[in-house]
Amino acid sequence: MKMWSDMQGAVNAEILAWAESQPWARHMAACPQDPQWHAEGDVWTHTRTVCAELERVEEWPLLDHCSQLKLLFTGLLHDAGKPATTALDPETGRTRSPNHSLAGSELARRVLCDLGCDLTMREEIARLVRFHSRPPYLLEKPNPEREVISLSWLVSNRLLYLFAVADTRGRQAKEMTRPEEKIHFWKSLAQEHSCFDRPYGFANDQARFLFYRDKLTSLHYTPHEDYRCAVTLMSGLPGAGKDTWLARYRSQLPVVSLDAVRDDLDMDPTDNQGEVIQAARERCREHLRAGLDFAFNATNITRQVRRRWIDLFADYGARIEIAYLEPELATILAHNKRRKNPVPENVILGLSQKAEPPTVTECHSLACFGSEHS
Repeated sequence: MKMWSDMQGAVNAEILAWAESQPWARHMAACPQDPQWHAEGDVWTHTRTVCAELERVEEWPLLDHCSQLKLLFTGLLHDAGKPATTALDPETGRTRSPNHSLAGSELARRVLCDLGCDLTMREEIARLVRFHSRPPYLLEKPNPEREVISLSWLVSNRLLYLFAVADTRGRQAKEMTRPEEKIHFWKSLAQEHSCFDRPYGFANDQARFLFYRDKLTSLHYTPHEDYRCAVTLMSGLPGAGKDTWLARYRSQLPVVSLDAVRDDLDMDPTDNQGEVIQAARERCREHLRAGLDFAFNATNITRQVRRRWIDLFADYGARIEIAYLEPELATILAHNKRRKNPVPENVILGLSQKAEPPTVTECHSLACFGSEHS
C-alpha cells in the first residue's frame, strides 16, 4: 500500500504492517525510552500498544471510518518525532524528548503528503500529533478553559480526548503522575463550553480573531465588525498558481505583489529583500489608509512571516482573508518552469519542507485549496 486511497480501504492490521516497513517506524523501534515513564519499551513498542488500545476504547465502534483513520494515523505518528529529539538529561541522566510533538507533526505532514492524503485530512492528523500530549497537562495550565477553547478550532476535542485515553493506557509507568482520571477533565471542560464536538462558538469572526491575538477582553464580549477594508493574503509556494487564483476569484482587487515590487526595483529574489519588504509595506499602507480592499501576493508559507503582514493589516482595522494554495509538488515545479523568471528548483524544494499551512486562528476567514481542487 502506497497511496491514501489504499489506506482508506484497508483494515488496521494492514496499515500497521505497512507502517512497520517504513524507515520512520524502524527509527522508532531503535529509540529507547525512560523505563520510569515507559516500562513497556522502545517508542515503536509503545506505538503498537497505543494503536491496539485505540480499538479498545469504548467509543471506537461509534466513530465513523474517517475519524477512526485519523486516530489510527495519529497513533502511528504521535511519537515519530522522538528519534530526532531524544537525549539524556545531563542533570538527571534520564531520557527525555523535548519538542517531540512538534517534530512528529512535521514528519506526519511529510508522510501523509507522500501518501497523497488530502490537505484537510492531512492537517487534521498533523495537528492531532502536534497537540496529542495536551490533555494530561490541563490542570497544570493557568487558564484551562482557554486551552480547550483554543484547541477546539485546531483539532476535534473529542478525538484529542479519545487519543489521550489510548495513549495513557498504552504506557506502563512506574511514575504515573498524570493518571487517566486527569484526562477526563478535558472532556468535561470541553463539554461545559460546548466545544467537545465542534469549535467553540465565538460571538463573531472578530471575536475569534481577537481571542487568538490575546486581545479579547471577555468571551462574552461581542466586538463590532466594522472593518476599514478587506485584505486577501495569498499563501503558497512559488508556482502554486496564486496569480491565476487572484485573476479568477479576486479580479476586482488591486494587488500588492512582492514579485512586482522586485521588478520595479530591478532586484533579484536572491538579493537582500529588506528594501523590497519596505516598499511593499508602504504600498499596503496606501490602500489601508484609503480604506480600499486589496490583495497581498507573496509566498507567506510560514506562520511567522504571515503574522508580520497580518499585524500590519489588523493595525488598520482590516478584515483579513487567507487563501492558501497547495497543488501537487510536480504541478508546482512544472508551473515554475514556465514562469518568466523561474525560481531555482532547489529553493522551491527547500521551501516546501518549511511550509506551514495557515489555520483559521490566524485570520477572519480561510480558504485552502489542495491538489484535489487544482
